[in-house]
Amino acid sequence: MAETILSPGVVTNENDQSFITQQPIEAGAAIIGPTVKGPVERPTIVTTYSEYVNTFGTSLISGSQDYTYFTSISAYNYFNNGGTSLLVNRVTSGSFTPATSSFISGSDGTLGTIFNLETISEGIIMNSDSTENADGSIPSGSLDNVRWQIVSPNTSSGTFTLLIRRGDDDRISPVVLETWDNLSLDPTEPNYIEKIIGNQTTTIATDGSDTYIQSSGTHQNQSRYVRVSQVNKRTPYYLDNSGDPVTAYTSSIPIASSGSFGSAIGSNISTTEGKYYDAITDTNTQGLVASDYTQTINLLTNKDEYQFKYISTPGLVRDFASHASVVNSLITKCQERGDTMAIVDMLDYNANISEVVSEASTVNSSYAATYWPWLQTLDPNTGQQVWVPASTMMPSIYAFTDSISEPWVAPAGINRGTLSTVIKAERFLTQGNRDTLYEANINPIATFPNSGVTVFGQKTLQKKKSALDRVNVRRLLIELKSTIKQIADALVFEQNTVATRNDFVSQVNPYLSSVQQRQGLYTYRVVMDETNNTPTVIDNNQLVGAIYLQPVKTVEFIVLDFNVTQTGVTFE
Repeated sequence: MAETILSPGVVTNENDQSFITQQPIEAGAAIIGPTVKGPVERPTIVTTYSEYVNTFGTSLISGSQDYTYFTSISAYNYFNNGGTSLLVNRVTSGSFTPATSSFISGSDGTLGTIFNLETISEGIIMNSDSTENADGSIPSGSLDNVRWQIVSPNTSSGTFTLLIRRGDDDRISPVVLETWDNLSLDPTEPNYIEKIIGNQTTTIATDGSDTYIQSSGTHQNQSRYVRVSQVNKRTPYYLDNSGDPVTAYTSSIPIASSGSFGSAIGSNISTTEGKYYDAITDTNTQGLVASDYTQTINLLTNKDEYQFKYISTPGLVRDFASHASVVNSLITKCQERGDTMAIVDMLDYNANISEVVSEASTVNSSYAATYWPWLQTLDPNTGQQVWVPASTMMPSIYAFTDSISEPWVAPAGINRGTLSTVIKAERFLTQGNRDTLYEANINPIATFPNSGVTVFGQKTLQKKKSALDRVNVRRLLIELKSTIKQIADALVFEQNTVATRNDFVSQVNPYLSSVQQRQGLYTYRVVMDETNNTPTVIDNNQLVGAIYLQPVKTVEFIVLDFNVTQTGVTFE
């Protein structure tokens, strides 16, 4: 409350301006595909592989066999090769719901459930038994689901602690995933449970051609595992004017107890076994069909909300009849965004060179690149040697390139393109094979005696020969446009004057100079003056700039002349 000034002096007021505004989700890479668990079709960013595992799981059992989705294999290699942030969007088939908490009672059991929690992750994998074994374990608790526990209830202060534990732990060896201390059921207090843990739910909505996520609930979710779905027994103004608890509320404080979650629905694993690895088909790709990806791809069109530099959908193969339109849609969305590129697969396992060349010839875009052939790698979760499409592994090469150099450096060659976790490629490509593929804008993955399996190409799928038919130049443009757009964003609604124009130029020139020094540009020029900002332009409330760039080209063809001379010839 502000003080009232009645006599000369200094008054200090405190204004809390620290409320956090939700920022766009930013990541190096985005992967769309099925996962074992996690939020369904809600783009979620993870920054380590362990965080990915906690959120999205590892392997699954289908038809009594252990499998790992391409999504998880890709995430593993991405983070282990220098990736720092990954946007994951889980694809499912059919209806999925979260699991809800079992009975959470107060000291007076007649009050019923004090509050309800529900899991962020959706699907039956989050369900477990409501009863415990003698050792405190839950019979159907697993590495992938969770359980809750109330500890340290205090009726004097009206507070308690909530633990979120891993579903497969027990009383002797509890595995605590999150600890939420000093929670309250008093909505007037800053430690009110909904304020601390969060209570937001989301639905996917459409408006014309736009697909977006619509949120409901007052408080943003802070827990990665649960949210508060309902508080049945609030305790407003729990402490009276004397600082004592209101008697009518003390029985509402939850007792020390623990429980599970249940009643979720949804599974990608049906009575028909899914097709995995090199066995995927047009109508069964890891238990899904291509149309299951459509809504997720549409959702990621919003570049103001989701920002990423490249995207892949391992499991979609363009030569499959039902996959082609979905892959084309992904490429189109990248073109419309203008700030990302797609890594796509042309053919399924056991294809030949003429087939992949024919398929690639029907695509024309500098916002997409394709690599071939398929690759054999070690499944990080099951230990099996499995076949995966190239798009599963390529995000790791892009990530490694970014971590040791710059986005405008080619993600290819022995220095940056060696696939260290790949056992072998499906085909041992000859020089002639590589020539045929590269001429068709397909980046060959070659095998060399000393360096192993290596990405040996960096073309985009653009047919016309220009600077943008190379991945490094496309990624350079993406990087430059993203950074310079941020500079320009700050000038919207500013005065259209020479000072504003000079402000823009004074920020862009040093940035482009730094890119030039880091071998991204040969030269550049920025024009924003009266020559392109005429009175007519200004009267239309426009500010026009022209940026001229000469991108650095990569060395892809080396010609060495070996000259044999006669004895006695001297060299200078």
